[in-house]
Amino acid sequence: MTSERRQADLIRRAERVFTPNLRPAPVVLDHGEGVRLYDLEGREYLDFASGIAVSALGHRHPALVSAIKAQAERLLHTSNLYWNQPSIELAEKLVASCFAERVFFCNSGAEANEAAIKLARKFAHDRGETERVEILSFEGSFHGRTMGALAATAQPKYHVGFEPLPRGFTYLPFGDLEALERAASPRTAAILIEPVQGEGGVRATPEGFLAECRRLADRAGALLVFDEVQIGVGRSGKMFGHQHEGVEPDIMSLAKGIGGGLPLGAIVTTERVGASLSFGSHATTYGGNPVACCAGGVVFDALAAPGFLDRVSRVGHQLRDGLTAISAGRGLFKEVRGRGMLIGAELAPEVPFEAKAVVEACRAQGLLVHVAGPRVVRIAPPLVLDAADAALGLERFREAISALEV
Repeated sequence: MTSERRQADLIRRAERVFTPNLRPAPVVLDHGEGVRLYDLEGREYLDFASGIAVSALGHRHPALVSAIKAQAERLLHTSNLYWNQPSIELAEKLVASCFAERVFFCNSGAEANEAAIKLARKFAHDRGETERVEILSFEGSFHGRTMGALAATAQPKYHVGFEPLPRGFTYLPFGDLEALERAASPRTAAILIEPVQGEGGVRATPEGFLAECRRLADRAGALLVFDEVQIGVGRSGKMFGHQHEGVEPDIMSLAKGIGGGLPLGAIVTTERVGASLSFGSHATTYGGNPVACCAGGVVFDALAAPGFLDRVSRVGHQLRDGLTAISAGRGLFKEVRGRGMLIGAELAPEVPFEAKAVVEACRAQGLLVHVAGPRVVRIAPPLVLDAADAALGLERFREAISALEV
């Protein structure tokens, strides 16, 4: 059977056995190298999506592969009934890199946000404030697909068919300080916000807004929670997105890039707040998995290398400038925005096609990108992307747009 027929056969088999809630592109990816992926037919793609901002070190990174192999040969799983060395070492690296003093590992961003929501309410409960249960979040946010995280997600399109959602969540206009002033109250357990919204269109909070969230949380006696599942772990050009603003939360949720491609999530928090996750109050069987945490340690070491995050910022600027140049004269984009290597290019209102069409045209040119809403093209390459491959990706993007305009 030819590779082309084998790929088509596998796709037909997948369509027979998987539930229909996902619609992957008609491509079976087979292997990768650096910022490149290859399908079963041997076709090369520049990866500017990194598995939805996950593959921070790209594909087949030598140190990552070596560490995972070595750990897999030693120990695959322990559960949370026992300690394991990779999880302890990664927790120490997390604590050393930010405001936090305590760490809880889980498996995904949704689970991390579930833990953050539970911790915020438990912290209030432990202080005798049993009425302090409300979580404030913002329109356009995305915090996950599990029921609690879904209830915190202020995008009604994700709610349809799953009601009734858990109660105690209030949605505010994104970046609206007056609305937040009015809403923050003695009933507020936490203000939950993404420093840069990912699924909501790659929108950064207005300058100074995170500081106002901190002030109003303190005034209301509430906690401040930053969801950095997508913008955290180097993607912004700093280790964590909130570090651009110099504002510290009480809890931060992490996932995606932290595991370098393996399922891993976490919340990090202060000693004072973390004490409310008392024995038996929350748990996970797979959290702190030694192989995933070993991978996370390699990711952190790579990001901490001199100049790494500076290059993320520099190449991110190159990508944004390149997209702006492609748009010039075409009126293609209303705005190109983002931070570091998380970029959203919003199509201008008069552009006759949607972001999905751009994704498909790019794939035909050997470039993988993603969407962040119907009119926003999202670019989130591996953080190891260099200037030469950034330029090549921009050229393929230009060719894709030219093909759409014919």
